[in-house]
Amino acid sequence: MKEALYYAVINENKKVAQCQLCPFLCVLGPEQTGNCGIRQNIAGKVYALAYELVVSVNLDPIEKKPLYHFYPGRDIFSIGTAGCNFHCQFCQNWEISQKKPAELPLREISSDDIVRLARQYNSIGVAYTYNEPLVNYEFVLECAEKAQKYGLKNVLVTNGYIQEGPLLRLLPFIDALNIDVKSGRDDFYKKMCGGRLAPVLRTVETCVRKKIHIELTTLIIPHLNDSPEELEDLTDWVYSLGEETPLHFSRYFPCYKMTADSTPLATLQKARNIASKKLKYVYLGNVFEERETKTYCPYCQELLIIRQGYRTTVKGLKESRCTKCGNKVNVMP
Repeated sequence: MKEALYYAVINENKKVAQCQLCPFLCVLGPEQTGNCGIRQNIAGKVYALAYELVVSVNLDPIEKKPLYHFYPGRDIFSIGTAGCNFHCQFCQNWEISQKKPAELPLREISSDDIVRLARQYNSIGVAYTYNEPLVNYEFVLECAEKAQKYGLKNVLVTNGYIQEGPLLRLLPFIDALNIDVKSGRDDFYKKMCGGRLAPVLRTVETCVRKKIHIELTTLIIPHLNDSPEELEDLTDWVYSLGEETPLHFSRYFPCYKMTADSTPLATLQKARNIASKKLKYVYLGNVFEERETKTYCPYCQELLIIRQGYRTTVKGLKESRCTKCGNKVNVMP
Protein backbone atom coordinates (compact mmCIF):
# COMPACT_ATOMS: atom_id res chain seq x y z
CA MET A 1 0.00 0.00 0.00
CA LYS A 2 1.30 3.45 -0.92
CA GLU A 3 -0.14 6.95 -0.71
CA ALA A 4 -1.45 7.96 -4.12
CA LEU A 5 0.19 10.66 -6.21
CA TYR A 6 -2.94 12.25 -7.68
CA TYR A 7 -5.69 13.16 -5.25
CA ALA A 8 -7.04 16.19 -3.39
CA VAL A 9 -8.58 16.56 0.06
CA ILE A 10 -11.93 18.29 -0.50
CA ASN A 11 -13.29 18.21 3.07
CA GLU A 12 -10.63 17.86 5.74
CA ASN A 13 -13.06 17.68 8.65
CA LYS A 14 -15.10 14.86 7.11
CA LYS A 15 -11.95 13.29 5.61
CA VAL A 16 -13.36 13.35 2.08
CA ALA A 17 -10.91 13.13 -0.82
CA GLN A 18 -11.09 13.06 -4.59
CA CYS A 19 -8.92 10.74 -6.66
CA GLN A 20 -7.62 12.67 -9.67
CA LEU A 21 -5.87 9.92 -11.59
CA CYS A 22 -8.53 9.10 -14.17
CA PRO A 23 -11.55 10.90 -15.66
CA PHE A 24 -13.95 9.34 -13.16
CA LEU A 25 -12.56 11.71 -10.51
CA CYS A 26 -14.04 9.54 -7.75
CA VAL A 27 -15.06 11.40 -4.58
CA LEU A 28 -14.30 9.09 -1.66
CA GLY A 29 -15.53 9.23 1.88
CA PRO A 30 -13.59 7.43 4.64
CA GLU A 31 -12.84 3.80 3.71
CA GLN A 32 -14.49 4.14 0.31
CA THR A 33 -12.80 2.64 -2.73
CA GLY A 34 -12.75 4.17 -6.19
CA ASN A 35 -14.33 2.81 -9.34
CA CYS A 36 -11.13 0.86 -10.04
CA GLY A 37 -11.33 -1.12 -6.79
CA ILE A 38 -7.72 -0.49 -5.76
CA ARG A 39 -7.57 3.19 -4.71
CA GLN A 40 -9.04 3.78 -1.27
CA ASN A 41 -9.60 6.67 1.13
CA ILE A 42 -7.93 5.78 4.42
CA ALA A 43 -8.27 8.45 7.13
CA GLY A 44 -8.68 11.20 4.55
CA LYS A 45 -5.79 10.18 2.27
CA VAL A 46 -5.99 8.10 -0.92
CA TYR A 47 -3.83 4.99 -1.08
CA ALA A 48 -2.96 2.58 -3.90
CA LEU A 49 -3.85 -0.82 -2.45
CA ALA A 50 -2.05 -2.89 -5.09
CA TYR A 51 1.35 -1.20 -4.78
CA GLU A 52 4.12 -3.84 -5.00
CA LEU A 53 1.51 -6.59 -5.45
CA VAL A 54 1.11 -8.77 -8.56
CA VAL A 55 -1.16 -11.65 -9.47
CA SER A 56 0.55 -12.59 -12.74
CA VAL A 57 4.21 -12.58 -13.80
CA ASN A 58 5.20 -14.08 -17.16
CA LEU A 59 7.74 -13.90 -19.93
CA ASP A 60 5.54 -13.30 -22.99
CA PRO A 61 6.12 -12.88 -26.72
CA ILE A 62 5.76 -9.19 -27.52
CA GLU A 63 3.15 -10.24 -30.10
CA LYS A 64 0.83 -11.28 -27.27
CA LYS A 65 0.25 -7.66 -26.19
CA PRO A 66 -0.44 -7.40 -29.17
CA LEU A 67 2.48 -5.40 -30.56
CA TYR A 68 3.45 -6.51 -34.06
CA HIS A 69 5.73 -3.61 -34.97
CA PHE A 70 7.81 -3.30 -31.79
CA TYR A 71 10.79 -5.65 -31.51
CA PRO A 72 9.06 -8.52 -33.35
CA GLY A 73 10.00 -11.98 -32.17
CA ARG A 74 11.32 -10.83 -28.79
CA ASP A 75 10.06 -11.67 -25.31
CA ILE A 76 9.00 -9.16 -22.67
CA PHE A 77 8.66 -9.59 -18.91
CA SER A 78 4.97 -9.00 -18.15
CA ILE A 79 3.21 -8.18 -14.88
CA GLY A 80 -0.38 -7.60 -13.83
CA THR A 81 -2.38 -7.06 -10.68
CA ALA A 82 -5.98 -6.47 -9.60
CA GLY A 83 -8.38 -3.77 -10.72
CA CYS A 84 -9.64 -1.74 -13.66
CA ASN A 85 -11.47 1.57 -13.94
CA PHE A 86 -13.71 0.12 -16.67
CA HIS A 87 -16.29 -2.61 -16.13
CA CYS A 88 -16.65 -3.96 -19.65
CA GLN A 89 -19.34 -6.59 -19.88
CA PHE A 90 -17.17 -8.56 -22.31
CA CYS A 91 -13.89 -8.33 -20.34
CA GLN A 92 -11.46 -11.06 -21.40
CA ASN A 93 -9.42 -10.83 -18.16
CA TRP A 94 -12.27 -10.30 -15.74
CA GLU A 95 -10.89 -12.86 -13.26
CA ILE A 96 -8.30 -10.28 -12.18
CA SER A 97 -9.38 -6.95 -13.62
CA GLN A 98 -12.79 -7.02 -11.96
CA LYS A 99 -11.45 -8.15 -8.59
CA LYS A 100 -10.19 -6.21 -5.58
CA PRO A 101 -6.77 -7.05 -4.09
CA ALA A 102 -8.29 -8.90 -1.14
CA GLU A 103 -10.07 -11.25 -3.55
CA LEU A 104 -6.92 -12.49 -5.30
CA PRO A 105 -3.81 -14.49 -4.34
CA LEU A 106 -1.40 -11.59 -4.78
CA ARG A 107 2.33 -11.84 -4.19
CA GLU A 108 4.67 -9.09 -3.06
CA ILE A 109 7.37 -7.92 -5.44
CA SER A 110 9.46 -4.76 -5.52
CA SER A 111 10.33 -2.59 -8.50
CA ASP A 112 13.97 -3.66 -8.04
CA ASP A 113 12.87 -7.29 -8.35
CA ILE A 114 10.91 -6.50 -11.51
CA VAL A 115 13.96 -4.95 -13.17
CA ARG A 116 16.27 -7.74 -11.97
CA LEU A 117 13.99 -10.45 -13.35
CA ALA A 118 13.52 -8.67 -16.68
CA ARG A 119 17.29 -8.52 -17.10
CA GLN A 120 17.80 -12.07 -15.87
CA TYR A 121 15.46 -13.48 -18.50
CA ASN A 122 16.94 -11.43 -21.34
CA SER A 123 13.70 -9.54 -21.83
CA ILE A 124 13.60 -6.39 -23.92
CA GLY A 125 11.84 -4.72 -21.00
CA VAL A 126 8.72 -4.73 -18.87
CA ALA A 127 5.08 -4.84 -20.00
CA TYR A 128 2.37 -3.60 -17.66
CA THR A 129 -0.65 -5.62 -18.73
CA TYR A 130 -3.37 -8.23 -17.97
CA ASN A 131 -5.45 -5.86 -15.82
CA GLU A 132 -5.58 -2.08 -16.36
CA PRO A 133 -2.05 -1.01 -15.38
CA LEU A 134 -2.74 2.70 -15.01
CA VAL A 135 -4.88 2.23 -11.90
CA ASN A 136 -1.69 0.99 -10.21
CA TYR A 137 0.00 4.15 -11.41
CA GLU A 138 2.52 4.62 -8.60
CA PHE A 139 4.07 1.17 -9.04
CA VAL A 140 4.10 1.40 -12.83
CA LEU A 141 5.83 4.80 -12.66
CA GLU A 142 8.42 3.51 -10.18
CA CYS A 143 9.15 0.38 -12.23
CA ALA A 144 9.33 2.29 -15.50
CA GLU A 145 11.81 4.83 -14.13
CA LYS A 146 14.12 2.09 -12.87
CA ALA A 147 13.76 -0.06 -15.98
CA GLN A 148 14.71 2.84 -18.22
CA LYS A 149 17.94 3.40 -16.26
CA TYR A 150 19.00 -0.13 -17.25
CA GLY A 151 18.14 0.33 -20.91
CA LEU A 152 14.96 -1.74 -20.70
CA LYS A 153 11.85 -0.86 -22.71
CA ASN A 154 8.54 -0.08 -21.01
CA VAL A 155 5.26 -1.16 -22.61
CA LEU A 156 1.72 -0.30 -21.53
CA VAL A 157 -1.30 -2.36 -22.55
CA THR A 158 -4.09 -0.04 -21.49
CA ASN A 159 -7.59 1.29 -21.99
CA GLY A 160 -6.11 4.79 -22.08
CA TYR A 161 -8.52 6.15 -19.45
CA ILE A 162 -6.30 8.57 -17.54
CA GLN A 163 -6.12 12.30 -16.84
CA GLU A 164 -3.68 14.29 -18.93
CA GLY A 165 -1.43 15.36 -16.05
CA PRO A 166 -0.57 11.85 -14.83
CA LEU A 167 -0.23 10.68 -18.43
CA LEU A 168 2.31 13.36 -19.29
CA ARG A 169 4.33 12.53 -16.19
CA LEU A 170 4.52 8.86 -17.14
CA LEU A 171 5.09 9.05 -20.90
CA PRO A 172 8.80 10.00 -20.83
CA PHE A 173 9.46 6.49 -19.49
CA ILE A 174 7.17 4.62 -21.92
CA ASP A 175 8.44 3.22 -25.23
CA ALA A 176 5.31 1.63 -26.68
CA LEU A 177 1.61 1.21 -25.98
CA ASN A 178 -1.19 -0.94 -27.20
CA ILE A 179 -4.34 1.02 -26.46
CA ASP A 180 -7.81 -0.51 -26.58
CA VAL A 181 -10.18 1.66 -28.57
CA LYS A 182 -13.27 -0.34 -27.81
CA SER A 183 -15.55 1.54 -30.17
CA GLY A 184 -15.76 4.75 -32.12
CA ARG A 185 -19.03 5.60 -30.37
CA ASP A 186 -19.45 7.27 -26.99
CA ASP A 187 -22.74 5.43 -26.42
CA PHE A 188 -20.89 2.11 -26.57
CA TYR A 189 -18.44 3.27 -23.92
CA LYS A 190 -21.23 4.48 -21.63
CA LYS A 191 -23.37 1.35 -21.98
CA MET A 192 -20.79 -1.42 -22.23
CA CYS A 193 -17.77 -0.08 -20.31
CA GLY A 194 -19.12 2.56 -17.96
CA GLY A 195 -16.82 5.25 -19.33
CA ARG A 196 -16.49 7.79 -22.11
CA LEU A 197 -14.76 7.80 -25.47
CA ALA A 198 -13.21 11.29 -25.53
CA PRO A 199 -10.52 10.72 -22.84
CA VAL A 200 -9.34 7.59 -24.66
CA LEU A 201 -8.99 9.44 -27.95
CA ARG A 202 -7.12 12.21 -26.15
CA THR A 203 -4.67 9.70 -24.68
CA VAL A 204 -3.96 8.18 -28.09
CA GLU A 205 -3.51 11.57 -29.71
CA THR A 206 -1.17 12.69 -26.91
CA CYS A 207 1.02 9.61 -27.42
CA VAL A 208 1.17 10.32 -31.16
CA ARG A 209 2.24 13.92 -30.52
CA LYS A 210 4.95 12.64 -28.18
CA LYS A 211 6.13 10.28 -30.96
CA ILE A 212 5.71 7.15 -28.85
CA HIS A 213 5.10 3.89 -30.69
CA ILE A 214 1.42 2.96 -30.52
CA GLU A 215 -0.73 0.16 -31.83
CA LEU A 216 -4.49 0.08 -31.43
CA THR A 217 -6.85 -2.82 -30.74
CA THR A 218 -10.60 -2.98 -31.23
CA LEU A 219 -12.54 -6.04 -30.10
CA ILE A 220 -15.25 -6.56 -32.72
CA ILE A 221 -18.57 -7.66 -31.19
CA PRO A 222 -21.41 -8.63 -33.53
CA HIS A 223 -24.18 -6.04 -33.81
CA LEU A 224 -22.57 -3.73 -31.22
CA ASN A 225 -19.57 -2.11 -32.90
CA ASP A 226 -19.26 -3.79 -36.30
CA SER A 227 -21.40 -1.59 -38.55
CA PRO A 228 -19.69 -0.35 -41.74
CA GLU A 229 -20.40 3.26 -40.73
CA GLU A 230 -18.68 2.89 -37.36
CA LEU A 231 -15.74 1.01 -38.86
CA GLU A 232 -15.30 3.70 -41.50
CA ASP A 233 -15.37 6.44 -38.86
CA LEU A 234 -12.84 4.56 -36.75
CA THR A 235 -10.60 4.09 -39.78
CA ASP A 236 -10.78 7.79 -40.62
CA TRP A 237 -9.71 8.71 -37.09
CA VAL A 238 -6.80 6.24 -37.09
CA TYR A 239 -5.77 7.56 -40.51
CA SER A 240 -5.65 11.06 -39.01
CA LEU A 241 -3.03 9.74 -36.57
CA GLY A 242 -0.94 8.36 -39.42
CA GLU A 243 -1.60 5.76 -42.08
CA GLU A 244 1.19 3.55 -40.69
CA THR A 245 -0.53 3.16 -37.31
CA PRO A 246 -1.04 -0.60 -36.80
CA LEU A 247 -4.67 -1.49 -36.10
CA HIS A 248 -5.71 -4.87 -34.67
CA PHE A 249 -9.27 -6.11 -35.00
CA SER A 250 -9.68 -8.82 -32.38
CA ARG A 251 -12.25 -11.61 -32.38
CA TYR A 252 -14.76 -11.60 -29.54
CA PHE A 253 -15.66 -14.79 -27.68
CA PRO A 254 -18.42 -15.01 -25.03
CA CYS A 255 -16.89 -13.98 -21.73
CA TYR A 256 -17.79 -12.52 -18.34
CA LYS A 257 -21.32 -11.05 -18.66
CA MET A 258 -21.62 -11.26 -22.46
CA THR A 259 -23.28 -14.29 -24.05
CA ALA A 260 -23.56 -13.12 -27.67
CA ASP A 261 -22.19 -15.46 -30.32
CA SER A 262 -18.50 -15.27 -31.24
CA THR A 263 -17.54 -12.90 -34.01
CA PRO A 264 -17.64 -14.60 -37.43
CA LEU A 265 -14.38 -14.52 -39.33
CA ALA A 266 -16.24 -12.88 -42.22
CA THR A 267 -17.13 -9.93 -39.97
CA LEU A 268 -13.49 -9.44 -39.04
CA GLN A 269 -12.45 -9.67 -42.68
CA LYS A 270 -15.05 -7.04 -43.54
CA ALA A 271 -13.56 -4.75 -40.90
CA ARG A 272 -10.07 -5.37 -42.24
CA ASN A 273 -11.14 -4.64 -45.81
CA ILE A 274 -12.67 -1.32 -44.75
CA ALA A 275 -9.64 -0.26 -42.74
CA SER A 276 -7.11 -1.45 -45.34
CA LYS A 277 -8.40 1.09 -47.84
CA LYS A 278 -6.64 3.81 -45.83
CA LEU A 279 -4.30 2.09 -43.37
CA LYS A 280 -1.10 0.23 -44.23
CA TYR A 281 -1.13 -2.30 -41.39
CA VAL A 282 -4.37 -4.00 -40.34
CA TYR A 283 -4.40 -7.31 -38.49
CA LEU A 284 -6.93 -9.80 -37.18
CA GLY A 285 -6.50 -11.25 -33.69
CA ASN A 286 -7.88 -14.35 -31.95
CA VAL A 287 -7.99 -16.13 -35.31
CA PHE A 288 -6.05 -19.13 -36.62
CA GLU A 289 -5.56 -17.97 -40.20
CA GLU A 290 -1.85 -17.08 -40.45
CA ARG A 291 -2.48 -14.78 -43.41
CA GLU A 292 -4.29 -12.36 -41.12
CA THR A 293 -1.23 -11.81 -38.92
CA LYS A 294 1.57 -11.49 -41.48
CA THR A 295 3.25 -8.17 -42.20
CA TYR A 296 3.83 -7.13 -45.81
CA CYS A 297 5.72 -4.17 -47.18
CA PRO A 298 3.09 -1.54 -47.99
CA TYR A 299 5.14 -0.39 -51.00
CA CYS A 300 6.12 -3.62 -52.83
CA GLN A 301 4.07 -6.27 -50.94
CA GLU A 302 7.16 -8.25 -49.98
CA LEU A 303 6.52 -10.56 -47.00
CA LEU A 304 8.37 -9.02 -44.05
CA ILE A 305 7.25 -10.89 -40.94
CA ILE A 306 5.70 -14.36 -40.60
CA ARG A 307 3.68 -15.16 -37.48
CA GLN A 308 2.54 -18.68 -36.67
CA GLY A 309 0.69 -18.33 -33.41
CA TYR A 310 3.28 -16.58 -31.26
CA ARG A 311 6.23 -17.90 -33.27
CA THR A 312 7.60 -15.02 -35.29
CA THR A 313 10.12 -14.98 -38.13
CA VAL A 314 11.50 -11.68 -39.42
CA LYS A 315 12.10 -12.43 -43.09
CA GLY A 316 12.36 -9.30 -45.22
CA LEU A 317 13.47 -6.55 -42.85
CA LYS A 318 16.83 -5.00 -42.07
CA GLU A 319 17.18 -1.91 -39.88
CA SER A 320 13.47 -1.12 -40.33
CA ARG A 321 13.72 -1.22 -44.13
CA CYS A 322 12.27 -3.63 -46.65
CA THR A 323 15.13 -5.72 -48.05
CA LYS A 324 13.48 -5.83 -51.51
CA CYS A 325 12.51 -2.21 -52.23
CA GLY A 326 14.53 -0.41 -49.54
CA ASN A 327 11.64 1.66 -48.20
CA LYS A 328 11.49 2.38 -44.48
CA VAL A 329 8.57 0.72 -42.69
CA ASN A 330 7.06 1.34 -39.28
CA VAL A 331 8.71 -1.53 -37.40
CA MET A 332 11.03 -1.04 -34.43
CA PRO A 333 13.91 -1.67 -34.41
